Amino acid sequence: MTGLAVRSRQDEQMDAEDLDAATYAAVLTDLAKVNRLTFTARPILAFLARATRERPAFRLLDVGFGDGDLLRTIESWAGKRGLEAELVGIDLNPRSAPVARAATPAASRIDYRTGDCFDLAGDGYDFIVSSQVTHHMSDDQLFAFLQFMEREARAGWFVCDLHRHGFAYRGYPLLARLMGWHRIVREDGQLSIARSFRPAEWRAILAEAGLEAAAPRIFRAFPFRLCVERLR
Repeated sequence: MTGLAVRSRQDEQMDAEDLDAATYAAVLTDLAKVNRLTFTARPILAFLARATRERPAFRLLDVGFGDGDLLRTIESWAGKRGLEAELVGIDLNPRSAPVARAATPAASRIDYRTGDCFDLAGDGYDFIVSSQVTHHMSDDQLFAFLQFMEREARAGWFVCDLHRHGFAYRGYPLLARLMGWHRIVREDGQLSIARSFRPAEWRAILAEAGLEAAAPRIFRAFPFRLCVERLR
């Protein structure tokens, strides 16, 4: 627990530029399994349920879509509720889009893009979301990202990430080994927890980013997720 007092800045293996495409695809596929098993989409769907009560259609941007599992879940969720959802994903890593498209049904209308979210400024999104992404960012990148969401998301934005907690840090490797997930997923997963945040840190980050007056809500979600919600 002592080693988690300060957030880790060690680089994760999946972020390495020289990681080959096949290994990267295997890592994303297993990360999607982690997300399903740990109910990663649930707090984001709850946010959207609150935010779309009087909104029959919406345009949403998912930053750092990875395997695309969150966008597919949102598409299915919206379809069951008769909501018209225009879903766009953007990911800096050019190896993500082919993996996401291969895992997505041909009938889907999800738009997977490669590039920087800042290039999409002015495109007109109702919601911007990110899942398990902010712990990959530097401080400057995170401040800029939060400010971008506040400027660009007309109805609200949502960050779902990990909670830096001793039980999760010690327990995750056991779960990952039991499930037979890729070695990088096992090792990076534990490091991701060490790179993630605690509530007081999020409060300081929001204040430094100039968003304290916007009063985003910071809350925990099971299991060991820490969420930041801004609903206009």
